[in-house]
Amino acid sequence: MTLPTSRRRVVLLGATGSIGSQACDVIARFPNRFELVGAVAGSDGAALAAIAARFGVARTALVHAEPGAALPAGCAAGMEAACEIAAMEADVVCVAITGAAAIRPTLAAIDAGATIATATKEVLVMAGELVKARAATAGARIVPIDSEHSALWQCLRGEDPASVSRLVLTASGGPFLRRPLDTFASITPAEALAHPTWNMGPKVTIDSATMMNKGLEVIEAHFLFDAPYASIDVAIHPTSIVHSWVEFQDGAVVAQMGIPDMRVPIALALADGERLPGVGPHLDLRDVSPLEFLPVDGARFPAVALARSAGERGGLAPCVFNAANEEAVTAFTAGQCRFDEIVPLVSEALSAFHDHGASSLDAVLAADAWGREFVRTNTVGATVAR
Repeated sequence: MTLPTSRRRVVLLGATGSIGSQACDVIARFPNRFELVGAVAGSDGAALAAIAARFGVARTALVHAEPGAALPAGCAAGMEAACEIAAMEADVVCVAITGAAAIRPTLAAIDAGATIATATKEVLVMAGELVKARAATAGARIVPIDSEHSALWQCLRGEDPASVSRLVLTASGGPFLRRPLDTFASITPAEALAHPTWNMGPKVTIDSATMMNKGLEVIEAHFLFDAPYASIDVAIHPTSIVHSWVEFQDGAVVAQMGIPDMRVPIALALADGERLPGVGPHLDLRDVSPLEFLPVDGARFPAVALARSAGERGGLAPCVFNAANEEAVTAFTAGQCRFDEIVPLVSEALSAFHDHGASSLDAVLAADAWGREFVRTNTVGATVAR
């Protein structure tokens, strides 16, 4: 919804994480353009209180408040409180909650008819059909914050969808692009968290190391841009200067480029596509040439093909794919599985899952729970030597 005000009213879900913190930076930099009216965090009450004080936010919620813990003044607790804030009257709801936990607040914001600026690809991966149906009913719009999907959004603006032949998502290849494959079993969480080009939260960073992140993005692109999976491709681009590109039927290619900085796609989404001055550093192509592009090595990064197969299978398979991956990443960081076991665990979950089809929220949550339990069961008692 668009409100008659000179400033865009923003609700921020996941306010204390990496994307949330950078969104706060953007809002603070343009106080004449944005007003933060609601904020939700996971468990960091002190950081949420600081944000509320900084921006004068009257409505906040902490999803995972410790029992008996003192909450910041005016702060509510629990998922229902988070959903109430997500459904506030606002111009844009920025979704930066990590993983599957974002689905209920996102649906609440969609049902309220807000524009959804989403950095949480897992929501569309889990429940793309449900999300799109609810958005159509409520008149809500979904705009991307992920750098790759923001790039595609920018490249496609003003273009006839029928003229598009291929969407190409770029991937840095993460920290293990050239690491010998026979050493993958010894990769530690600290090594997987050392991303070469982007500053992101821990789960997304590990997903980038396995390229699960890119697999999730393929599924997200399918739902965001109504693109068939056959027309969505991935290319390795180690320096992350070209964020993605679009190939058109006449042979033209349009790419979006920039210094890796998430504030640029955040600001663009919050401003509903308007470009604000000085958000990020300027790129001089003479300083970053030559630009290198490589095909995805399926042996090194099997997650991309696995994600594509889950997407093409449809139904609740992408939901299980996402849930199993989240639990496998948790197991890896806890020392309960090796790095090179993450993708096989997800593949095993998909093979064992029998889809019953229904795309209701209850069915999505049940499939999510099933995928998590499968991975937990298959990693229980495992110990990884480091």
